[in-house]
Amino acid sequence: MSNLKVRDITQLALIAALYVAVTIAPVISAFSYGQIQFRVSEILMLLPFFNHKYSWSLIIGCFISNIFSASLGAYDLILGTLATAIACYLITRLPKENKFLWLVPIICAVVNGLIVGAELHFVLKLPFALNFVTVGLGELVVVAIGAVIFYFLMKNQNFKKLIA
Repeated sequence: MSNLKVRDITQLALIAALYVAVTIAPVISAFSYGQIQFRVSEILMLLPFFNHKYSWSLIIGCFISNIFSASLGAYDLILGTLATAIACYLITRLPKENKFLWLVPIICAVVNGLIVGAELHFVLKLPFALNFVTVGLGELVVVAIGAVIFYFLMKNQNFKKLIA
């Protein structure tokens, strides 16, 4: 991280801001929090697969977005952000071959299903198994759609250079 240039820092800040903007956008925010989640901004979770530096953008973006989580408050700031950090770490450990891109949605679904599912269970007293399924499935769908999009975007050399 000490080798970051101004361009890198700007890029990371823009990605964090994009994560927050997409999460809290009025039409989308209804699906960004709670037991049934389709957090569209989670598509950006694919970025650490290509370069680990994007993990910071997502962790910070998630933290800021979770400030707006009315029902879970401080729990979501800590646990939701922890889920993102763990998922980012695991994603950066994957080999950088296209065939492993398809593991990103599974990692995100399992990590968020477990951590956010447990958070909803302990804070809101909602059934853990149902939370795991609904949060995990929402995450899987959103990130899998993102994986398809990124798969095709990576065929464009300009895009590939942009996120490298």
